[in-house]
Amino acid sequence: MARPRVAVFRPDDDRIDAAAALLDDLGAEPVPDPMLTIEPTGETPPAADFVVLTSATGVEVLADAGWESGDAVLCCIGPSTAEAAESVGWTVDRVPEQYDSEGMVAELRDHVAGKTVALARSDRASETMPDGLRNAGAEVSETALYELRRPASAGVSAEQAAAGELDGAAFTSSSTVTGFLDAAAQRGIRDEAVAGLNDAVVGAIAESPAATARDAGIEVAFVPEAAAFEALARGVVARATRRDGSPTRGE
Repeated sequence: MARPRVAVFRPDDDRIDAAAALLDDLGAEPVPDPMLTIEPTGETPPAADFVVLTSATGVEVLADAGWESGDAVLCCIGPSTAEAAESVGWTVDRVPEQYDSEGMVAELRDHVAGKTVALARSDRASETMPDGLRNAGAEVSETALYELRRPASAGVSAEQAAAGELDGAAFTSSSTVTGFLDAAAQRGIRDEAVAGLNDAVVGAIAESPAATARDAGIEVAFVPEAAAFEALARGVVARATRRDGSPTRGE
């Protein structure tokens, strides 16, 4: 019996392997297509009243660099980032109810006037958080902990989507959405790949990548309540599978 074919776009390290293994365990045929490689910059955030971390990757980069949170109020954008921070011995003080930049601004806006806030993120981070915190009266610094690059091999999922061979796709960041679209455009199949996704079940781990996908014309069927990959994978696989275990694509 055919299994639903689901594309996944985690960074090109052990995370893509773990994601593919999880999809396999859930009864899907994984299509691992890393859209990101991580290149640490060697930079660390300056001393500040508040330090904001936005990914488990950022935690790993800082931990490898020997950084310590010290007396700063440590803020993590979601539970997976907080869990990573706590696993290296840091105390997490704040996690917003909404796990994105807007949620972090809402969490901190009443507490940062006249304070210093250090944002430690990737080189592709949006301006939503620094702009919002500056508007709240904070002195904001930005540190690019790592650079995100798209592997030259990325794009097998775009080819399968364009050929009508994908049953689902699980996007874990806005960067993975844009990476998918750029890889498809390089192959001259952007419109066909988007159309193929719209015949499949597309999930996004949070509202930010969901919005990026929708802005590009991709229909997003599922965003989990908790911004966790396992919840995303389970939701996509469940929606892409009939009760008899076969793919729902084309129905």
